[in-house]
Amino acid sequence: MTLSDDKITEIFCQVDTFCFHFQNALAPQILGNPPKKKPKLSLSEVITLMILFHHSGYRTMKGFYKNYVKVHMRHLFPKTVSYNRYVELMASANLPLAMFVKTCCMGSSTGISFMDSTPLRVCKNKRISRNKVFDGVAALGKSTIGFFFGFKLHLVVNDKGELLNFMLTGGNVDDRQPLKDPAFIKAFTGKLYADKGYISAELTNALFCDGIHLVTQIRNNMKNCLMELKDKILLRKRSIIETINDELKNMCQIEHSRHRSVANFLSNLLAGLAAYSFFPKKPAITYDSVHTNQLSMI
Repeated sequence: MTLSDDKITEIFCQVDTFCFHFQNALAPQILGNPPKKKPKLSLSEVITLMILFHHSGYRTMKGFYKNYVKVHMRHLFPKTVSYNRYVELMASANLPLAMFVKTCCMGSSTGISFMDSTPLRVCKNKRISRNKVFDGVAALGKSTIGFFFGFKLHLVVNDKGELLNFMLTGGNVDDRQPLKDPAFIKAFTGKLYADKGYISAELTNALFCDGIHLVTQIRNNMKNCLMELKDKILLRKRSIIETINDELKNMCQIEHSRHRSVANFLSNLLAGLAAYSFFPKKPAITYDSVHTNQLSMI
């Protein structure tokens, strides 16, 4: 996916506006004197390049920075630094990038939400015992396609394909655990459609008190229950969040096994989520609501 200079400028302006307010709010809390020599690349330029990497189609940040940014983007970023220095600046940009994703890249709740979790593998299964980068951080988990070593990314999206909230947990954490966090569920209301892994009578009652109606399919050993026709139809539209997970992994490359540090993993994940929010076209569902005066009979 290639972006025009106008689109790159638009992304930079949004990031630069956020960084301006972020640094002004953080300045009174910083201890000591500010550095006398500022880096050649500003914070907003570093974050913008991190986001552009996930639009470029390059497999590695090193190839993108050396072969594309320093060659074909000199007119937009004239004061580039060495790649080693850029890696250091990336690690220092994790906190403002996380705040940017949470505050500027999330959509608004429409009353129809979809939730799912996807595994983020940090290495192949045969190399789990030899992995030192994520030793004590990642965990061994199990998904529908088998065991994996890494993390789980829990996503909530609306019917327009926009991200509403996300949470990163260990691979061994239950899928229902994020829904027990009040800070996580305050980003959406209305109907929440999920798969069978989220079935829990206690959780459904707790969410209903918070204004969220959890709708899932039933297992084979469960009693049948009445469900509105529109809920049955929207349950079949859960493929929207599976498509988003596929785009995040294959287009934004949030999952790979070449991480050299935990900070690099977080930078890649946050930049991938931010890059998805700037996609010109997102997976979405279209539906028409018909309002009649007929009474529904059960």
